[in-house]
Amino acid sequence: MSANLDPDAALMLRVREGDRSAFETLVEKYKQPVVNLVARVTGDFTEAEDIAQHVFVQVYKSAHRYEVTAKFSTWLFTIARNLSLNEIRRRSRHRADSLDETFADDDEHTIRQPADTHSAGPTETLLQGELEEKVEEAIADLPEKQRTALLMCRHEEFSYEEIARVVGCSLSATKSLIHRARETLKERLKPYLHSGAWREE
Repeated sequence: MSANLDPDAALMLRVREGDRSAFETLVEKYKQPVVNLVARVTGDFTEAEDIAQHVFVQVYKSAHRYEVTAKFSTWLFTIARNLSLNEIRRRSRHRADSLDETFADDDEHTIRQPADTHSAGPTETLLQGELEEKVEEAIADLPEKQRTALLMCRHEEFSYEEIARVVGCSLSATKSLIHRARETLKERLKPYLHSGAWREE
């Protein structure tokens, strides 16, 4: 076994040999990141934990054919994205609404966190709450590949090469997706950029 082997891949190889404790270690480490990604890809925080459970079930069922061809996290997030897209397609078959409405207009499935207008807090707190709401809305409105690539880039600290594997694009196309996503967010959030409430990294 290579000394440079990804530690999580080493754990997954143990899972392949039937080690349940290794699987539990991986679940404990990756449960919340998977839930976060699923919630943002599907636009549905309510169902994200259930879908994440299906992700780990799929991981366990696939353990016998697991091969170390990339970082474990890249393989895991590819499964998470695929199952999230399956869920979106399933919903689209049972809903008359468009996917755009599912991501942006449906009160039941949107990422938006409504501001608590009844709370009497400092002005700064209210502005921050409004800002977070606008950022979430802007991210939710991005096309799926742009949204996934940007979220992985900003929150999961994946390399461009790893993000490219997950979204199924070339390296240059992935960089373009992330660039376009950032430009779109910057345009949507221009009032906050101008006021200094939100700045590009």
